[in-house]
Amino acid sequence: MNSKGHTYHLVIRAVFIALIALQTMIPMLGYIPLGFTSLTIIHITVIVAGIMLGPIDGMFVGFVWGILTVFRAFTSPTSPIDTIVFTNPIVSVIPRVLVGLVAAISFRLVYKYVHKVGVASIVGAILGTLTNTILVVALMGTLYTSTMTKTYNVPSTKILELMGSIIVSNGIPELIGAIIITPLIIKALVSATHILPWRAGQQ
Repeated sequence: MNSKGHTYHLVIRAVFIALIALQTMIPMLGYIPLGFTSLTIIHITVIVAGIMLGPIDGMFVGFVWGILTVFRAFTSPTSPIDTIVFTNPIVSVIPRVLVGLVAAISFRLVYKYVHKVGVASIVGAILGTLTNTILVVALMGTLYTSTMTKTYNVPSTKILELMGSIIVSNGIPELIGAIIITPLIIKALVSATHILPWRAGQQ
């Protein structure tokens, strides 16, 4: 990595971390409260970090998001279940870390064959978003079955249906947002810096 690339790498990583902190801690900037749960748009920042900087930095930015999620759940929860569910790092941290990894790897694999940043960015956005949504909801339903069924007033036998409905209701808007916003941000960053995403310049 040349001097320009190294400087860019450090600066853009710091920007992503600062943005994650702002999105996590400022109401409505990263989370949109929806009654018993909240819709997140922070995953897009982690996805972009993974695509632009690679899996290690993507995972680190996701880790920062996860740690701040735990802190926010203790200090300023946005839904009734936050202090019960999202104070657990297994739910809050692990899926967030994997978002950056999945986004980076899937982008690289797709770009290797299609050589189109926009297409590869969309695939990274889709798989990164699904990683977060499915893992978080699956862990919530598995580790906190009683809490979930009581909160949503459904019998325990309906937990799979409940998890499915949450994935659909939260996942679809998050997925649409990521598909639209991610390639636009990637394109803007490439245009501004003239530096391609992680390994996109390598065949």
